[in-house]
Amino acid sequence: MEEVKEAFKAAWPIMVGYIVLGLPCGILCAAAGMDVWMVALMGALFYSGAGQYMIPNMWMAGNPISAIVLSVTLVNTRQMLYGASLSQFCGTAGKFLTFNFGASVTDESFGVNLARFMNGNWTVRKALLVNIMSQSMWFSSNVVGCIVGTAISVPAALASFAMTSLFICLLCMQKLSVENGVAVVGSILGVIVCKLAGLSGPAILIGALVGVFSALAFSLRRTAKGKPSGATDIKVVS
Repeated sequence: MEEVKEAFKAAWPIMVGYIVLGLPCGILCAAAGMDVWMVALMGALFYSGAGQYMIPNMWMAGNPISAIVLSVTLVNTRQMLYGASLSQFCGTAGKFLTFNFGASVTDESFGVNLARFMNGNWTVRKALLVNIMSQSMWFSSNVVGCIVGTAISVPAALASFAMTSLFICLLCMQKLSVENGVAVVGSILGVIVCKLAGLSGPAILIGALVGVFSALAFSLRRTAKGKPSGATDIKVVS
C-alpha cells in the first residue's frame, strides 16, 4: 500500500495532464470515423500519445496508410532511448517486471521515474505502478473523448491544439537550471524549424533530439571549463 501511495504521488500530475490531452485525442479519433471499441483497443495496445494524435490527423488529411505507419514509427523510435536510459536501474528486478516496465514507458513517465531513480529510494515496481496509473488515465480519457466526440460536434483543430497543455504542465515540473533552460529552448527551436520546413510529423522527435543534444553539449562544455553544472540531471519537455 505504501508503494501505491508513493507511485500515485509521482503519477498524479501526469494523470491530470492525460485528462486534458486524452479527451481531445478521443474526439479526434471520433472525427476520423473510429468507433469507441477501436479507440479503446488502440489506447490499450498502442500507448503513444504523439502517435495516437498523428493517426487521426494524418488520416483526415488524406495521407496513405504507409505514410502514417512510417511517420508514427519514426516518432516512436524515441522509446528505444528511454529504455536504454532506464535499463541501468533494472539490474535487480525480474525479467517479467522489467519487461512490463519497459513496455509501458512514455515521455512523461520516463521523466518522472528517471528523476526519482536518480534521487534514490525508487524501485522498478514503483516505476511500473506510475506507468500503469498513467496509462489507465490515458485509456479512460481516450474512450470518454470518443464518446463525447460522437455525441457533440467539437472543432478538430481546437482538439488537436490541446497537446500544448500537457507540455506546459510538464515544463512547470522541471527544476530551474541552466541546462534545463538550454534543453527547453533547443526543443522549442527544433520544433519551430521543423514546422517552418513542413516537417510536421517528426517535429516533436527532432525537437526533442535538438533539446537533448543542446543540453548535453552545453553541460559538457561547462564541465570542460571547470564550471559546476546547475543540476545533475537533464530533463527535456517534448
